[in-house]
Amino acid sequence: MLSEIPDNEFAAALDACAAEVLWEAGVSQPPVDALTVAEGLGLVVARDYAMPYRGRFARLAEPGTHGGGQSTIVVGQAERPEREQWAVAHEIGESVACRVFERLGVPLQEVLPTARESVANRLASCLLLPRRWFAADGRELDWDLIALKDQYHTASHELIARRMLEMRLPVVITVCDQGRVHWRRSNVTERPPRLLPEEVAVWRDSHETGLHAEDVLDAESGLELVRCWAIHEPDWKREILWSKLAECY
Repeated sequence: MLSEIPDNEFAAALDACAAEVLWEAGVSQPPVDALTVAEGLGLVVARDYAMPYRGRFARLAEPGTHGGGQSTIVVGQAERPEREQWAVAHEIGESVACRVFERLGVPLQEVLPTARESVANRLASCLLLPRRWFAADGRELDWDLIALKDQYHTASHELIARRMLEMRLPVVITVCDQGRVHWRRSNVTERPPRLLPEEVAVWRDSHETGLHAEDVLDAESGLELVRCWAIHEPDWKREILWSKLAECY
């Protein structure tokens, strides 16, 4: 049923729900701390490092009671802070997903578990990177990934890049791991073209130097500007490529 809903309507419902949740939690500016949001909603975050999953939402009964209980988010071991933030934000999304379906007029009894999971995933992004703030900051910072990461440090570089695809600026985002293209998406066309030679040149420069690289292109190539950020760690090289489509595209 969700597939029948226009994406702009779906996105608007997600953003409205996320804004409502942040208001209820008393969060009024970035960065968004998912644990603070959970606390503001009256949710307890508990840690179980033996748990094989990143997180789950549960309602834990008080001793000697039957049913009901405290709404609790249980998170497992996270390799880095951003992953714990994502896990908690996802479970918050799981706990309020029904609001999105209600906004869209989708009967809850018809919602499949996969649809609820999809909504929880997208709500996590909307919570950590609220559209109203993120869109304004993106324009002000000229969509510089590193500057946006500084502003929204609870979100990962990849999550920020993916969120850029939901903004109005026509772009192609490419994530490369260990010298290979991991994924490539555009917010204009369903299947973006393969990397242009100009994009490859910028990517290789960033990959080899570990520094930011960019190039202004002739609009005839279909692109106006290509930027690449190196997100390098001692044992892993990741680059995120941001390609702005020409206005004539």
